[in-house]
Amino acid sequence: MESTTIIGNPIVEPQADTEFDSHEAAYEFYREYAKSVGFGTAKLSSRRSRASKEFIDAKFSCIRYGNKQQSDDAINPRPSPKIGCKASMHVKRRQNGKWYIHSFVKEHNHELLPAQAHFFRSHRNVDPLKNDAKVRRRKILASMSTQYGVFQLSGPLESLIRNQHDRGRSLTLEEGDAQILLELFVNMQEENPKFFYAVDLNEEHRLRNVFWVDAKGMDDYTYFSDVVVFDTTYFSNKYKIPLAFFIGVNNHAQPILLGCALIADDTVFTYAWLMQTWCLAMGGRGPCVLLTDQNNAIKAAVSSVFPHTCHYFCLWHILDKIPRQLQYLNLWHDTFMSKFKKCIYKSWSEELFEKRWWKLVERFNLQEDQWLQLLYEDRKRWVPTFMRDVCFSQLSANSRFEGPNSFFDKYVSPETSLRDFIGIYKSILEDRYEEEAKANFDAWHETPELKSPSPFEKQTSLVYTHEIFKKFQVEVLGAAACHLKKEKEDEQSKTFAVKDFDTSEDFVVEWNEQKSDIYCSCHSFQYKGYLCRHAIVVLQMSGVFNIPFRYILQRWTNAATSRRCISERLDEVQAKVRRFNDLCRRAIVLGEEGSLSQESYNVAIGTIKEAFNRCASLNNSTESDLRPSSSATFAIQSAEDMNQGTTTAMELVPCSVGSKSKRSHSGKERESYEGNSNKKGKVPMEPEALNIGAPGDFHQMDIPGGLEYPTLYPRFLTTLLRGGDMSKRSVEMLGEMLEEQS
Repeated sequence: MESTTIIGNPIVEPQADTEFDSHEAAYEFYREYAKSVGFGTAKLSSRRSRASKEFIDAKFSCIRYGNKQQSDDAINPRPSPKIGCKASMHVKRRQNGKWYIHSFVKEHNHELLPAQAHFFRSHRNVDPLKNDAKVRRRKILASMSTQYGVFQLSGPLESLIRNQHDRGRSLTLEEGDAQILLELFVNMQEENPKFFYAVDLNEEHRLRNVFWVDAKGMDDYTYFSDVVVFDTTYFSNKYKIPLAFFIGVNNHAQPILLGCALIADDTVFTYAWLMQTWCLAMGGRGPCVLLTDQNNAIKAAVSSVFPHTCHYFCLWHILDKIPRQLQYLNLWHDTFMSKFKKCIYKSWSEELFEKRWWKLVERFNLQEDQWLQLLYEDRKRWVPTFMRDVCFSQLSANSRFEGPNSFFDKYVSPETSLRDFIGIYKSILEDRYEEEAKANFDAWHETPELKSPSPFEKQTSLVYTHEIFKKFQVEVLGAAACHLKKEKEDEQSKTFAVKDFDTSEDFVVEWNEQKSDIYCSCHSFQYKGYLCRHAIVVLQMSGVFNIPFRYILQRWTNAATSRRCISERLDEVQAKVRRFNDLCRRAIVLGEEGSLSQESYNVAIGTIKEAFNRCASLNNSTESDLRPSSSATFAIQSAEDMNQGTTTAMELVPCSVGSKSKRSHSGKERESYEGNSNKKGKVPMEPEALNIGAPGDFHQMDIPGGLEYPTLYPRFLTTLLRGGDMSKRSVEMLGEMLEEQS
């Protein structure tokens, strides 16, 4: 009998002579078979005996069995996976109480996904012994290691090492921690040579700072480098382990880990070393927007390492510091916070902010408070009123618990040791990969449910990812609770007062129809990346029933990782997403068929190479015109907007320090893809990617406190470890040297 295997257990294909003790046992058998083959199941029907009232007949099927039934005038059609599949198993009860297979239909009219079967609802929350998450996670981690290729530094390492006569502090480690950390790095690099790590030693050869990032993090940065958070909360809050993270969000609004670090101190030199090392790992490209704590040392380091990056402060950091910095106001804390938030969130214009700020300072007698003076000097880095042209993609929140970086709080506590963190580091990565894989699976196999006849909802249903669409859908439905009144109108724009009855708040919306610009005082687009209900109701009342292209960010769409920016009309965008999904499904089917024998594998590989080259030759002629200079695409723009050169709310200046085009990167991928192995599987980085900047660019950097910043790398010794960069003996010597300090 034909059989298949799942997690080591043989699952036999249903046969006519197979018997079961009950119809529940029959369904469990069919479900296990379905899981091994790669489809979801449903209980289609059952029938009881009129005399005994016992079950005598049952039919189980694939979840895509049958056809979706829907009236032509349905306003809100519910999502349905049914596409006419006939796969099913029909069981009946014998006189002796046993159940047997009456009929079985094996063939499906769609692709089967055994590797992703655990995402189907019928296979969730089953016996943990039969659904080993660790096995799945190892498979996902292994597939990531296979997917992301080899990466090799090029250029002399000595040019990146500079002397700095500063003994500095060193990491406080427990006995054996340094060796365990080094073993983790070596192990991760064995799994994937693209894994990057670097260590920074002081004059006494003691470990001072450490940085590392996995291959998936580097690849994610290619597509989601528009906004990155540098989180030093665990270090500043005196956790046992001095962790710092570089965090972003993917197109499903899930946090992505773009780098980890252990830092010994809170100095400009430490932050400069860390950011330069991170920039090197990411191919020499800085982020377009970097969010950090309000910290002078970080501020100085960012301005020198990333001169073209827009640097802002996380708003929740500011709000969190107020009780500590203004302790003498504790008696009036609630009143002060109420006025403070009104000044920040309710100031429609810069003039109104200035008026309210100085009124607040005068009322609470804060003219001499130095911290508040610094806040005012940096107001353009954190006050929403001054940041109309920036989008933070949900990475700047009012509290830490609302932001994506809070994800790591469930893994790290004040008492977590380095040894504990190293033990769970791979689990953190595996959890991230698992959640992202599930989100991608849902995007391919589930249609979002429409809850209103709104054209805005229909417009974005096939473009936004499920998570973003659900959030935007809340805003579309919330527009019904808004009432607007025109306040003023001039030749360029109209201003509306919008009353939100859901929150009992008033907002101001400015609409420029000629430029398709809309701005709301709630700052939803700036902080979340999609339009709010107040803007939607203004568009409706203005006779506009499509969201302007610039307010649909590519980073929130199913085409976020597309090599081309989305600049076409929305129907073409939707068609592109459908083509992408269809090709992915067909690729899975081809992979299943092509892997059955070496001959079929050779045929599949040859066909893929030929198709790839033909598609690339067709796309090359137009891609240079469509691809922007930065690999991060921010907003969908109409061709007319692009031709006019209109500045949009998301047209930020990308960092150009050492950047390389995506076209050159994809060309490198093509070389590897076509089987060039003459370089022992290693693809060298292009020379311009190492152009972080000449040392002279940083000589005259202004640093608070009269410090000097004379060199590119302000350390006595910096050792970068990569696959092939150091001999085995060098690694052993480094391990021995690090172990001495424990």
